[in-house]
Amino acid sequence: METQLEKVLSDIVTQQDTVGALLANRQGLCLGAKGDINPNVSGIGMAISDQVAALEPKSAVSAQPEARHPTICLYSGNRRCVIQRNGEITGIIYKQHTAAPASD
Repeated sequence: METQLEKVLSDIVTQQDTVGALLANRQGLCLGAKGDINPNVSGIGMAISDQVAALEPKSAVSAQPEARHPTICLYSGNRRCVIQRNGEITGIIYKQHTAAPASD
């Protein structure tokens, strides 16, 4: 399982504008991290996911459990933090906007 997590993290980090990613379990413990991301944010990301899901009480009774946890985007300057829970695993991805090259 560890090699599968490493492969998933490597695939995520190679995406455009992605600078770091981590995966956390249901308890908020970091299962793996890659790139420019602090593994200690795993618990915070899990807590944010749970709190945001509580804002939508109707989604808690949804037939699809994954629908209960929305995708969360936090913006700060030119960085973006995307939090998405899927079943027992929560992914936290840091992206950094890079300016497009100027046209002459």
